[in-house]
Amino acid sequence: MFGQRTLDRLDRMLDEAIAGTFKESDYDESKLSKVESKWKQFLGASVLSRENVEKEKNRVKELVSDISHQTKTPMANIRLYTELLKETDRQDSLKLLEEIDRQVEKLGFLIQSLTKISRLESNIVEVKPKQQRISELLDTVIGDILPKAGKKDVEIVNTYTGSGTAYYDMKWTKEALGNIVDNAVKYSLSGSRVILSVTEYDMYAAVSVRDFGMGIRETDTARIFQRFYRAENVHEKDGVGIGLYLAREIIRRENGYIKVRSKVGKGSEFILYLQRRQL
Repeated sequence: MFGQRTLDRLDRMLDEAIAGTFKESDYDESKLSKVESKWKQFLGASVLSRENVEKEKNRVKELVSDISHQTKTPMANIRLYTELLKETDRQDSLKLLEEIDRQVEKLGFLIQSLTKISRLESNIVEVKPKQQRISELLDTVIGDILPKAGKKDVEIVNTYTGSGTAYYDMKWTKEALGNIVDNAVKYSLSGSRVILSVTEYDMYAAVSVRDFGMGIRETDTARIFQRFYRAENVHEKDGVGIGLYLAREIIRRENGYIKVRSKVGKGSEFILYLQRRQL
């Protein structure tokens, strides 16, 4: 049978857990009975579970707040241009319709990107890497970006001719690399090039995307992977500041990482480090 002192301790531990003040460190393992030690482990796990639920709730609140904030501008613009359209003649209507179409496209891209982020962060969709050729990833991404690059007269150069493999999820890694290549084209001058290359190390395959565009200021390089962050000198360019954040999250979930090198006026190089094999 339990002694009264033991029962009192168990009761106190439970009261602290209910109140949210339970700390495992307050109870010395060496002074507890076997039952008390198990009770301590159970309550400790319960507290940790509650903390995880709170963190998840805070992430959802933050995401909902981001969605609300980021959709206000395109929605307001659509309403404005629609009202102006009602008051203009037919000659000016075409320009307003084109602007409405651009804002609708931006809003659609924003919602699509936020959906991807929410599915990724809430683990609704898991990144499932497997061993596959690096060349397949590059070919797919280049095929997707060629029409946009062609319209801007930006040449896409792929210098990789190897047959090496890496451990990655095709769908999500294509999203990550595609976002970076899309940025490279967006911030490149007409008539320039974007160069893709691969360096194969023992542990990682380093996929490099190099452009010769406007470059990134040193003060911005530490912040460009934040959600919705956009440097002041690119506000006139289309975009919402999600691509790099999403790219980093995807690569991180594959146990890889991203590095950036840049110089204003000289261009930028983003390097995605993909695991060569499952560890």
